[in-house]
Amino acid sequence: MPLKLYQRGEIWWYRGTVAGRRIHESTRTSDKKTAERIANRAEAREFKRDLDGPASILTFGAAATLYLEADKSDRFLKPVIDYWKNTLVKDITPGAIRMAAIKTYPNGGPATRNRQFITPTVAIINHAASLELCTPLLKVERFQVGKKVRNEADWEWVKAFCAEAPQNLAALALFGFLTGSRISNMTSLAWSAVDFKRNEVVLWRTKNGDDHVSHMPPNLVVALANLNTDRDGKVFGYASRHSVKSAWFAAIKRAKIRRLTPHSLRHGFATGLLRAGVDPVTVAWLGGWESAQLVVEIYGHALRDRTVTNRLSGPLSHQSIDGAANILMKTAS
Repeated sequence: MPLKLYQRGEIWWYRGTVAGRRIHESTRTSDKKTAERIANRAEAREFKRDLDGPASILTFGAAATLYLEADKSDRFLKPVIDYWKNTLVKDITPGAIRMAAIKTYPNGGPATRNRQFITPTVAIINHAASLELCTPLLKVERFQVGKKVRNEADWEWVKAFCAEAPQNLAALALFGFLTGSRISNMTSLAWSAVDFKRNEVVLWRTKNGDDHVSHMPPNLVVALANLNTDRDGKVFGYASRHSVKSAWFAAIKRAKIRRLTPHSLRHGFATGLLRAGVDPVTVAWLGGWESAQLVVEIYGHALRDRTVTNRLSGPLSHQSIDGAANILMKTAS
């Protein structure tokens, strides 16, 4: 049964049943001829979907809407959606995605193109695939990223910083080092997300789009409990990550310590745990990294300690050590 046009005010609408599906939509135009063309196109589209499946008509814009409706993160999405717009998902190939990343970020480095274009594009398409609306993108080659030297904070650095920082900034630094949190999550942290009874804090919508629960060690609990910020507002009292900058580097200057950024606290969290013998799977879980593999790729240097093989055979007695020393001395002489 063909779609029928009717007017509601000045705007033409169409309704009817095509391929067993009931349709009732606005053409968003007051011109009847244009409305007829829009209705015909809608009818053809529905027949095509019935014959070829939803993938034949799924646009990237529609897939992005489904992604956002599923309460996924909108981080970096605008340039991606603006580029693909109504491109059919079935026509988006891995090679086209790489080229689009270059066009969208002509001055961006490999990491930027990977993180801000390829990753969200793939995430949107694969979300639609999970709804059985298209074929998943199994592999899109990322741009090669050179390994960076990551400057991490350690406990001595944090103590020196806290000694010269204002109370709320010192608490923020302690929080970052002991939970591995990112600066954006710390500055947006509200008191309502802090649970002193369980010694836990909830970080809403982290970088990967998920909520994350962090444990608060005793000295962090004490530092937060002594803060005088508004208990109905933000824990550390900063408007955003940008408002921390001047006070942060002023404290570093007073303490006469290495010039590190707040993100160095997160690096210190990971390397500190790995050097303490905590396995990468647990470190990834504690710090909210997507996988243990990612932790190893970024912080693998912290695991490089040849002396760990000493642990395989257990401790030696003093007699055995003295005996080995005597043998070595005789051999040397």
